[in-house]
Amino acid sequence: MTNVPMVKLNNGIEMPQEGLGVLDAGNFDEVKQAVLDALETGYRMIDTAQAYYNEEAVGAVLKESGIDRSDVFVTTKVWISNYGYEAAKDSVEKSLKKLQTDYIDLVLLHQPYGDYYGAYRALEDLYEAGKIRAIGVANFMPDRYVDLVQFSKVTPAINQVETHIFNQQWSLRKYLDKYNTQLESWGPFAEGKNDFFKNETLKNIGLKYGKTGPQVALRYLTQNGVIIIPKSVHKDRMAENLNICDFELTDEDLKSVRALDNEETLFFSPHNPETVEMFAKFVKTGDFDFREDGE
Repeated sequence: MTNVPMVKLNNGIEMPQEGLGVLDAGNFDEVKQAVLDALETGYRMIDTAQAYYNEEAVGAVLKESGIDRSDVFVTTKVWISNYGYEAAKDSVEKSLKKLQTDYIDLVLLHQPYGDYYGAYRALEDLYEAGKIRAIGVANFMPDRYVDLVQFSKVTPAINQVETHIFNQQWSLRKYLDKYNTQLESWGPFAEGKNDFFKNETLKNIGLKYGKTGPQVALRYLTQNGVIIIPKSVHKDRMAENLNICDFELTDEDLKSVRALDNEETLFFSPHNPETVEMFAKFVKTGDFDFREDGE
């Protein structure tokens, strides 16, 4: 099995630094196969969400894989239609059943809208009850992140946000470091935007190590301490994405990749009123599609 480095979270538990994201990974059978392939390849962390509608497929694999439950780190996320204390608590109980497990390793609040305070209180209580091993948030920018930290009992262990070579989140990291919250990247390949897969800087660095540009991008993130969840439904690509621990970028390499940072989102800004309206519409209509709008 590939030796994936472990990252210690602020409550002392450890999680693999790389896992498989299953956003938009297909129907039940396709997601199930992708997760099985990932586990066979050496992955031991799977990232799903209530809003991905594939917790059941992940749960089926956990039950059938033959791998001890304690050896697979599972993340899910509470969707904003389930915010508020009681609704969030009930939704996590439903996620537990769908995942066919007695506990979830990490549960995040998926977006910083609606009654996320009530939802976070629910996560705190479920954490204290031992049904969740760690709790955190996703897509919380510095203002809302710091606000939540100041008025919560349990500091988020993770903040999962858009993080890739074109949006490296250095401003956010300053506050995550201050309060000891781990940065986790969604979209480490920038969903192919900005000609990511043809980027000459990444390609030229990769040639020195016999690696691809995407492998360099992933290594850049992990070498900077970021947890990553690249998505793929192809077993050979999964293996390639995991094969990034046998080389180290030099200071010059790191400087070159850091220079690619535009400090701008390629998907949506949590600060824009239009973004709030978009997510409010998702909740009210139940109609949303992450393929256009990001995580």
